Amino acid sequence: MSAIPDEPASDDRPALDFLRSHGAAELAHPGGTLLEHLVRVRERLADWGAPREVCLAGLCHAAYGTDGFPAALLPTTERGTLAELIGDRAEALVYLYASCDRALSYPRLGESGRPLFLDRFTGSEHRVEAEELRAFLAITAANELDVFAHNAELAARYGAALHRLLAPLHDLLPPAARRELDTLGSER
Repeated sequence: MSAIPDEPASDDRPALDFLRSHGAAELAHPGGTLLEHLVRVRERLADWGAPREVCLAGLCHAAYGTDGFPAALLPTTERGTLAELIGDRAEALVYLYASCDRALSYPRLGESGRPLFLDRFTGSEHRVEAEELRAFLAITAANELDVFAHNAELAARYGAALHRLLAPLHDLLPPAARRELDTLGSER
């Protein structure tokens, strides 16, 4: 996977320009900058065969900050701005990912049916549909695997926990993601 492509796909250019103009290229992140990380997440999702809207959501997954990376590039009151750039479906996935209260939502991921998510921005709880859950899990796996690839300390501290979290949900992940997670699990 490359860092930041010289010639991004034409439909990625508006999102990349947005991320650059909102400081993603200046924010430190494991493996370089936040922008480099976001591009690698998008590329990993594409390599896994994720749908276009999931790849775009992966590219912008930290736009509102996340439970693990609080620096926001855009307030949630301006969701329409991001939706105009990447589409409503991709933006909704970005919001789902960013709004997830991990401490309360992660333990519920394995619930049968539609797991209950806690929105850390609003404090409300909502059920997640199967398609949303698949996208959320793919973005989660791509994000964390990239972080671990660039920070051995975080990989050692949290790699086993990620494997325990996602292993029971393997059937909801792309096959390539499953293989990477299995490798992570065997290293622990």
